[in-house]
Order: sequence, then structure tokens, then C-alpha cells
Amino acid sequence: MTDVPGGRPVGQVRVLLAEDQSMVREALAALLGLEPDIEVVAQVARGDEVLAAARAHDVDVALLDIEMPGMTGIDAAAALRAALPDVKVVVLTTFGRPGYLRRAMESGADAFLVKDAPAAQLAEAVRKVLDGERVIDPTLAAAALANGANPLTDREREILRAAADGSTNAELASALHLSQGTVRNYLSTAIQKLTARNRAEAVLMAREKGWL
Repeated sequence: MTDVPGGRPVGQVRVLLAEDQSMVREALAALLGLEPDIEVVAQVARGDEVLAAARAHDVDVALLDIEMPGMTGIDAAAALRAALPDVKVVVLTTFGRPGYLRRAMESGADAFLVKDAPAAQLAEAVRKVLDGERVIDPTLAAAALANGANPLTDREREILRAAADGSTNAELASALHLSQGTVRNYLSTAIQKLTARNRAEAVLMAREKGWL
């Protein structure tokens, strides 16, 4: 086993890629595979497959897309942090929504980058998180500071997400095991906090900021 610049031996960094779009996932795997000290040992297309794959393949770093079926990359990051705290997590996103950054960092992610970042930057981020550093896209960091913290509580976010498909208060109450009055109160509070005109606008605004 030979050394590369920086002293890290070839094949030392075992990477898991979680991305639901196969073309993007395969492209990322190919690009990272060109790095002499990085090996992509597992690929999954669903967020709820991340933890099992990380365990099965003894990975050092997990690269997680945010929007995946089964479980979001942010929730998968939290699951990894709880079960496999030594695994470093790099969250990737197509959408530069500042709320995503805050939620990713709260979930225990070590890095947050946009997908159109150069491959060399992604590879360097993998190396840096292994060395204990945090890597955050500077543009997203500035936007997150400008937008402030997410004003919604966990319950308000949950109800807004559930309301996104147009469900009635009665349907939401049944699905979430709450009273209709409680659902109505949470929705009203969320709408007021976001200064939206109605629930549909509140959902849209919260999504655009990455708060859902």
C-alpha cells in the first residue's frame, strides 16, 4: 500500500454514496474513483438504506443527497450519527436552501456542499472531514446567516409537510392522531410565523427556505 501526498494510504477512505438519481450517483462514483486515496465501496438510492449499507461496508464517509425516497439525507445523517458516530457525513444538495444547511448541521453532518461543486472540492471535503474539520459551502453559509433560524417548531413542520398534499384538517388530524382543533391551531401559528396568506403559501415559503 503506497502513500499519496498528505500521508493518507491508497484505499484508506471508504465512501458510501446515497443518491436516488442513478446517473448523478454513477458520475460522482466515477469522479471520486479517480482519486488515489478514495474508494466508493457502496451505493444506495434510498435514504432508508443508508444505515444498513454503512454497517455492511464499514465506511469512513457517507455522501448523502438530501431529497431521497424512504428517508431524507438529513434524517439519514441523524441516524448515522446516533448509530455509527465515527462515520463522517457529507450532505449534498441541488438546491441551495439555507434552511437545509442549518438542519444538516443540527443532524450531525460534517460537511454541506452543492452538487455542482468541482469534483476536486468534493474529494478535498472528504479528506477534511476525516481530519476532523467541518466544510460548508461559503455562499450557503452566508445565506443561512441572512435568513436566520427556522421559526417553526418540529410539530409545525410536521403538520405543514403533511398538509402539502392538500389534506383537510380532518384528514390531517386522523393521520397525525391529533384533534382537528389542534391541527387548525398549529397551522394558523405556522402561517402567522411565515407571514403567509394561507397554508399553501406557507408550505411553499417553508420549502423554498429549506425549513421542511
